[in-house]
Amino acid sequence: MKRISRRNFLKVAGVGAAALGLAACGGSKSGSTATSGTASSAAGSSTGSVNTAGFTVQYGSNPETLDPALNSAVDGANTIITIFEPLLLINENNEVVGGQAESWEASEDGLTWTFTMRDGLKWSDGTDLNAKDFEYSFKRMANPDTAAPYAETCLGMIDGFDAAQAGDTDALNVKASDDGKTLTIVLSYPCSYFDKMAAFASMSPVQQATVEANGDAWCTSAETFVSNGPYMITEWTPSERIVLTKNPNYVGGWDSSKIVSSSITLLLLEDSSASYAAYNSGEAVLIKDVPTDEIPSLTKAEDGGDFYVDTILGTYYVSLNLQRDAFKDAKVRKALSLAIDRDYVANTIMQGTYSTADSIVGPGIVDENGYFHDNGNAPYISADYEANMAEAKKLLEEAGYPNGEGYPTIEYSTNDSGYHVPLAEYLQQVWGDLGITLTISKMEWSAFTAARRAGEYDVARNGWVMDYNDPSNMLDLFCTGNGNNDGKYSNPEFDAAIDASRVADSAEHFAQLHKAEDILMEDMGCLPIAYYNEYWLQSSSLKGTWHSPYGYWYLQYGYIEE
Repeated sequence: MKRISRRNFLKVAGVGAAALGLAACGGSKSGSTATSGTASSAAGSSTGSVNTAGFTVQYGSNPETLDPALNSAVDGANTIITIFEPLLLINENNEVVGGQAESWEASEDGLTWTFTMRDGLKWSDGTDLNAKDFEYSFKRMANPDTAAPYAETCLGMIDGFDAAQAGDTDALNVKASDDGKTLTIVLSYPCSYFDKMAAFASMSPVQQATVEANGDAWCTSAETFVSNGPYMITEWTPSERIVLTKNPNYVGGWDSSKIVSSSITLLLLEDSSASYAAYNSGEAVLIKDVPTDEIPSLTKAEDGGDFYVDTILGTYYVSLNLQRDAFKDAKVRKALSLAIDRDYVANTIMQGTYSTADSIVGPGIVDENGYFHDNGNAPYISADYEANMAEAKKLLEEAGYPNGEGYPTIEYSTNDSGYHVPLAEYLQQVWGDLGITLTISKMEWSAFTAARRAGEYDVARNGWVMDYNDPSNMLDLFCTGNGNNDGKYSNPEFDAAIDASRVADSAEHFAQLHKAEDILMEDMGCLPIAYYNEYWLQSSSLKGTWHSPYGYWYLQYGYIEE
């Protein structure tokens, strides 16, 4: 997430150029897509009659978790940003603003960050909330027993993190004042984007009493769920719906006068056909899972329709489980990558809703001289597919598997939505052209993400949407031991480059990140496939919401105009 200036909101399909507006921390312009009127379109300024009873949306199925410390999925984060609030927020202009903290400052050397809390903060159950809740929550995330996938990304720059990961959580240099009014965080090295991290969903507080009374089950039922955001969970029927109700105890950075809808219902649908039916019946006013075979018949928003395509900062890639013998040879990994015609994938299978990837860090991510992708050694993957396929067959033979002979059967794991299964079937075909047999395992979303993180797969579809505009957010995933390193990639030279990037000197920071990407792509530690765009259907009656370059829907100001 990044600090940027205001600009006109985008509402277009085919928005490849939109990525060019995205800027660095403290840099130039960018914006979120105001899909249905900006947040300034409060109910009082509506031109039609306003229905504040509530509205229904679909942006995912059963979440794997809604524990902020454990979530690593965009659908979970979309709910978390509506029911929780961290120290800071990213507003509709992609600017960092106060959340639970009313103000914050960093010391001149960039190492000490002090957050001053708002007065009168409350949990959704009406009990008091203060800086001590954040101290508890951050130390809980750092605790190795929590196994938080984002721990290193969010907290790795804080002094004492390594000791906390070793079991001494009190070593994490996060301290609330005795009166709970201020939170002081001391970093081990300057981190210019730490304010963006303080606004990240995973950095939301959790109530210690609730966690300790209910264990891991605290966040699985409306009866035990306590949060601090503008909405709270009041009903949860797995595989059906989650109902969010306006939180009467909310105090925070969002403008309470614009939080007008009594409830927001989240349909938990895995099947895109069911989502589409809910949209066409009027039950849902926004759906993320659009049947791909319907896309050619839909009218784009720029042409007056309700089908939106918006660029987001992220890469769709394939993870190979590098703990499996089948993938330990880099020549095999390169062969599997080269056999993929990415132009065909992006423009035929994905119908132009994604863009061809030739690196892991995609367009729109910046460095000190402009765009990281343009200033590095990309493309790492040639666009000459015939030459690539010939090279793939040669590499496989050099690895000891001429025409795939002797290579084991491998399994591709994926959830069944969007283009995931069509891509799997395509890989089955092109890897079959190498003589490799690929089977496909389709799984429910919540089971799939857990299995992938646990390494219970051979090959799996994967992807990452950026949390802040710095290439480290993508590259850190592949560090040894990172909680989101699903492929278990490990290279000491890569890790050393990432470590060396953690400096205040921006030129050196980006130089080391370029080096890290070079190493990762030479190893083909993952297989980049396409750069993300987000597409969805949204009724013109839904007002006040917006979609950010990080793949989030901000619903708290939403309402229905009739």
